[in-house]
Order: sequence, then structure tokens, then C-alpha cells
Amino acid sequence: MKNILITLILIFTFSSSFAQTAGTIHNVGGIGGTSAELNYLLGPLNQKKEKLSEKELGIIGSAYTSEVFLPGKLFYGDEFEGNVFYRYNAYNEEIEVSDVNLPGATTRTLNRDKKIKLISVNGNSIQFKTFIDGKRLTQNGYLTQLRAGKYNVFKRVDVKYTQSQSAQNSFIPAKPARFTKFTQYYLEVEGKNRLEELELSKRKLLKLLPPEVVDDVKAFIKENNIDVKNEYGVFKIIEYLNGKA
Repeated sequence: MKNILITLILIFTFSSSFAQTAGTIHNVGGIGGTSAELNYLLGPLNQKKEKLSEKELGIIGSAYTSEVFLPGKLFYGDEFEGNVFYRYNAYNEEIEVSDVNLPGATTRTLNRDKKIKLISVNGNSIQFKTFIDGKRLTQNGYLTQLRAGKYNVFKRVDVKYTQSQSAQNSFIPAKPARFTKFTQYYLEVEGKNRLEELELSKRKLLKLLPPEVVDDVKAFIKENNIDVKNEYGVFKIIEYLNGKA
């Protein structure tokens, strides 16, 4: 794999971003170092869209799921590539990565390669994956795995940008531009080989499950008075199913 990766190295451009907390992590191969494997995983920031997140534009909300950089571990397949700091720009669908967490540090983004895994500080895996949304459209984007087993649950945070609107008259005030966050959940059932959007409702959850477990899940929900309209209720059901698998 290493020989293949070396042939795929690109010349990258750099940009600076500002983290709000300081610190460093020892990095195997280092983002600024000579590791061909780690360099392959990284690319330039999307400069055009990144400008939309600048505070001086007066935009309400944020394009990021976290304004600060968080520690994570970078893998290519099962091979550990290094310790990094990262933050996710959900509007651009870019994971920004640095090997130090200092103001003005050089930052690049992960390439959108499905073999790349970023393990967050709480142990969740973040990957670029293909999924089917609620409109039955096939999409690609970053998903965070929350539960693993025969039944896998993923979360996607999406950010929409709404342009500002000037005041139409004295009764309708101007509206500033804003970023609005949306959270979606996805379910992957072993053997189906696809990720489908899991809306938080009992009916839609049961529809995604194999027919042979539906009656059992209905009974489990009733006996334990589980509210499927929140993520914690869904997690209980998935943990129950994975425990029986």
C-alpha cells in the first residue's frame, strides 16, 4: 500500500486557521513531516467556501460542529498514520487537520477517501461514506459511527447556509445570513450493504429492520417504555439487537 500511496502524492497548498485552545500532540510521520502515507491523506482547504464562515461577515451560527480543534487518531484502513487535531466544517463537508493546536498553525483537509478513518477522542469512527437519504437519493458525506455491531448507527451533521435579506418595509426587518445545523441518523444492517436514513420514529425504524426481528423489537419497546423519538431510545434498541446477534 505504501508504494501505491507514494505515487499518489500531490503538491498541496496551505492555509491558516485559528484554534481556541493550545497544545501539541506527538505525530507519527507528522503532517508537516516526510510521511508519504500521511501526506496522501491530506489536501488543500476549500478557500472559496471557507470564506463564508468568517465572523466579520456577520453570519449567525457556525459552519463547524466544533469551533475548537479536537484530538484524534488517523488511520488508512487498519494502518495507524498519526495523531492529529481536527475540526469538521459541516457546510463544506471538510475535516480540517493540523498536527499542532496553536493559533496560525498550518491546516489542511482530509481527502475524501473511504479508507480513511478518523477516530475521535471518545472513540467514535468518522468516515467518508455513501448513504441513502430520506428522499431516497444516494449521497456521499462524512458520518460518525455511534453504535457498532450487526446493526450500526451513524450520525451526520449537515449545515445549511441562508443568505441575508434586506428589510422589505418598516414591518419586516432585515434578516442576517445564518448557518443552521441539522442532525440525521443512518442505519446499516449486516447483509444489506447499504446505509439508509433512520428517522426518529417507531414506524420508520421498524421498516428498516429485518422482518424476523420486528415483533421482538415491538415487544421490547412496549416493555421498556422506550421513546423512539430521541436518539437515546434508538440506541437502547440497537444495543438490545446487537446483544442478541
